[in-house]
Amino acid sequence: MRVRTDWRASVALVGTVLKYLSVPLVFPLVVALIYAEPVVPFLATIALTIAVGHGLEQLCPDPDLQVREAMLFVAISWLAVAMIGAVPYVIAGWGTESTLAHPVNALFESMSGFTTTGATVLGSISVDDHSHAIMMWRQLTQWLGGMGIIVLMVAILPELAVSGAQLVESEAPGPQLQKLTPRIAETARILWLVYFAFTVVYIAILYGFNLAGMADEMTLYNAIAHGFTTLPTGGFSPEADSVAAFSAIVQWTAIPFMIIAGTNFALFWHVFSGDGHRFVRNSEFRAYIGAIAGLTVLLAGILYTGAAPPLGDLGGVTAGVFENSLRQSAFQIASLLTSTGYATSDFVDWSSTGKIVLLFAMLVGGCAGSTGGGVKVVRWLIVFKVLRRELFTASHPQVVRPIRLGGNIVDEDAIRGVLGFSFMYLIIFALATLVIALDVSRVAAIEGFTALEAFSASLATIGNIGPGFGFLGPFGNYNAFPVPSKLLMVFLMWIGRLEIIPVLVMFTGGFWTR
Repeated sequence: MRVRTDWRASVALVGTVLKYLSVPLVFPLVVALIYAEPVVPFLATIALTIAVGHGLEQLCPDPDLQVREAMLFVAISWLAVAMIGAVPYVIAGWGTESTLAHPVNALFESMSGFTTTGATVLGSISVDDHSHAIMMWRQLTQWLGGMGIIVLMVAILPELAVSGAQLVESEAPGPQLQKLTPRIAETARILWLVYFAFTVVYIAILYGFNLAGMADEMTLYNAIAHGFTTLPTGGFSPEADSVAAFSAIVQWTAIPFMIIAGTNFALFWHVFSGDGHRFVRNSEFRAYIGAIAGLTVLLAGILYTGAAPPLGDLGGVTAGVFENSLRQSAFQIASLLTSTGYATSDFVDWSSTGKIVLLFAMLVGGCAGSTGGGVKVVRWLIVFKVLRRELFTASHPQVVRPIRLGGNIVDEDAIRGVLGFSFMYLIIFALATLVIALDVSRVAAIEGFTALEAFSASLATIGNIGPGFGFLGPFGNYNAFPVPSKLLMVFLMWIGRLEIIPVLVMFTGGFWTR
């Protein structure tokens, strides 16, 4: 049997990606120097990254990526980056009682970071228990993974520009890639520029609140840390109480930036270029905003009428019932619908009615071309339009009725791709739920473990959402799961970020031989 996929070319370029990963590792190294903390975790990781990357590059000095090699490169790159990202955690925790000292826990935390899932195994989230530098690395992994590691590599590495379209399409969230310029490398640079600009603006606003005396806890460190995890819809926070640790004005400010993060970033470029009507004409964006507004109003009504427990004094500000209800509902809907995972209230204590609304939000997802996770709004639009067409053609079998989005006809191949993805997503999610439930019951690892918790663990990881229900709520963690379940969830986060196909295709015989 002859292997036709040139895996050496793919792995050699993975080495190039790992070499460049040593550059962002300098940032937490500087943080460690500022706070007089151990620098060995980062110096050792930088040395390891450069050595491994250089070694892998020798497998193929002049790599040429075709379709299969591009998909293999994307899939392996994300796994390799997550494995390297776990090294600082293991070194920093070595010889201590830190949860991250265990390699599986470190890999879980790293994969959760790079895939912007936001699920954590940390029982104690604090710079007192984990250094400022380690916590900042945790934040930075989410920012790097938000817009996409491969998109960044395409933007800065000329050798990837030739296969750039295939690479970006394999990594970018959503069923289609929108080229903003004739050259894909230029498009990648534009997307990262918009992403970087929003991050800087958000950090400046947050720290401005501190300087103005409106948010004393929002230090420069916290402003940067939350800037690194809001725009990528990541949800990691160096504060144990997440965004609930800050004043109401910080919480209100986070809402529009989470919504921005869940929006197709290409639309912002069109606006900056003078074509502001793109937002109005984009059917996915209209549905996205409609879903956020509708679910927010519904949840606010539930909270305001007392269907959920009183929300109390949050963020150091005692607010009126109406303002509090609206803020909590808007924040949690924006957070869960975009898969950010921040929290300002422990919705585990809310009524079942409120939880159902949040579950709907978790299932929606962000827009294609955003940093948000989940199924994506455009896929839901296509699925609903296909269902409506099937009902129509059942009574009008002779009528040819194409699917349209924003006035444009959707290609039937794209429709089949959307339906195939949706089917695989649901099947994998259901099987993972069953496996997690069986694994937990096998070792009796978690007392009182329920089907809802297994369900939410599977959904929160494959959807890159982070928090779930029960003990997996916004202030909970995944540390109690057995090792096999954690490894399964690492796999779910991996395939969820790459939207299943680029990873699963590697497990088919035809990918390698035909």
